[in-house]
Amino acid sequence: MDKLELKVTNREILGKKVKHLRRQGITPVHLFGHGIASLALQCDTVQIERVLAQAEQTGLISLKLDNEKRPRTVMVRAFNRDWRKGQLLHVDFYQIKLREKLKLEVPVVLVGEAPALKSKDNMLEHELDTLTIECLPAKIPTNIEVDISSFTEPGQAIRVKDIILGEDIATLNDPELVVAKISWRPAGKIEEEVAEELVEVAEKAVEAPEEATPDKEKSEET
Repeated sequence: MDKLELKVTNREILGKKVKHLRRQGITPVHLFGHGIASLALQCDTVQIERVLAQAEQTGLISLKLDNEKRPRTVMVRAFNRDWRKGQLLHVDFYQIKLREKLKLEVPVVLVGEAPALKSKDNMLEHELDTLTIECLPAKIPTNIEVDISSFTEPGQAIRVKDIILGEDIATLNDPELVVAKISWRPAGKIEEEVAEELVEVAEKAVEAPEEATPDKEKSEET
């Protein structure tokens, strides 16, 4: 996997005062890792948004600090956004060692067309959204594709043990876990269940007491 590049600088503004940085188009960043001193950093918001969109949770990033000649290889550990405005608030990076294996969750993506779905009575159930794998950083896949074109009838399933990854990538999930399967549910039965759920929701809405509306919104603390 190719590494993305991102330039960061040291950050002296800490705590609640970082809101002034965000107003200037700068995002607070935190770097940590096993055996290294954690660093408070900052980065241009436009640049880091672009890198986050490409790297997601499994991409490698070449982090360039303004006072260091050699970049650090990192991964996105976590990031926070304002739930109302969608504004990026903070990003945590984890520094990795290229010769040490990592354990991480990788998204499972279903690809192909299942002939069984031509029948309205058949349903595709995606049971496992991610796989836990262990491998060297350079071998981390962006996602794991699972082909469902072999599904021709109800009852068929793809389990963890059926997914073949590279020889240098180990899957840590239970081999018998179902990733995706075809189940049979008559269309009439589904409509009946949906109608029952709607009635139940309506009854709860009538029985539930009205919630008190607060006089003022509580200020959000980042």
